[in-house]
Amino acid sequence: MDIPMLPIGSELSRKYIVTSEHTAKFLGSGDVEVLSTPSMIAFMENTAREISQMYLPENLTTVGIKVDVRHLNPAPKGAEITVSAKLIQQDRRKLVFEVKAFWKDELIGEGLHERFIVDRDKFLSKIKDKLSR
Repeated sequence: MDIPMLPIGSELSRKYIVTSEHTAKFLGSGDVEVLSTPSMIAFMENTAREISQMYLPENLTTVGIKVDVRHLNPAPKGAEITVSAKLIQQDRRKLVFEVKAFWKDELIGEGLHERFIVDRDKFLSKIKDKLSR
């Protein structure tokens, strides 16, 4: 597989609305209606994935392999949060992103997220093979 080099420093910001399904109470990771840590991480992963897809050919995609983030402050149900991701390193197929989440001007989460470039069809084929065993 020919691995393209993605531009280090590529950044993207996305806005997300905290709905009931994103709250700690709904997901069972807490009992209050604030942005859950799993949902914040999903927003961070999605934003990083979008950066990758801007530069990868159609047959390649990325999968998340590591998350190391801190959830610093709450954001209530209904809040609009901004999540940013910045590509800071590439080692062959491994991509490392700096990720941050804000509610208004307050930092609510930050950390690192790693993704791995895979050939979509080969990746899915391996899973299908394992299912059939």
